[in-house]
Amino acid sequence: QVQLVDSGGGLVQPGGSLRLSCAASGRTISNYAMGWFRQAPGKEREFIASISWSGRTTYYADSAKGRFTISRDNAKNTVYLEMNSLKFEDTAGYYCAASTTFKGVPGTSVSEFAAWGEGTQVTVSS
Repeated sequence: QVQLVDSGGGLVQPGGSLRLSCAASGRTISNYAMGWFRQAPGKEREFIASISWSGRTTYYADSAKGRFTISRDNAKNTVYLEMNSLKFEDTAGYYCAASTTFKGVPGTSVSEFAAWGEGTQVTVSS
């Protein structure tokens, strides 16, 4: 069973940047696609970005394209989300997740991910 620990969130001004990290333990994530989701109060958890097990394929939500970058370091068993040009509407809890499928295609829906981190809060405020 893999355990995921999200970190790197915080308070940032509009236009600022943050880098989130997701450290995995318990087993390697190198053979699994990984994803980042976010959830604001009163809203459903929404897809932000995902990356294939090799790192060669990535998908982004429209809200993240051009501003966010997902990456992974399999040697460190860690996935990252670089967020730039942050907006008020990016305020949410951010969660990383591990795919259900060995060397599967990176998913874009909650149901395609089996293990979740506890989340890290990102607040964009002036």
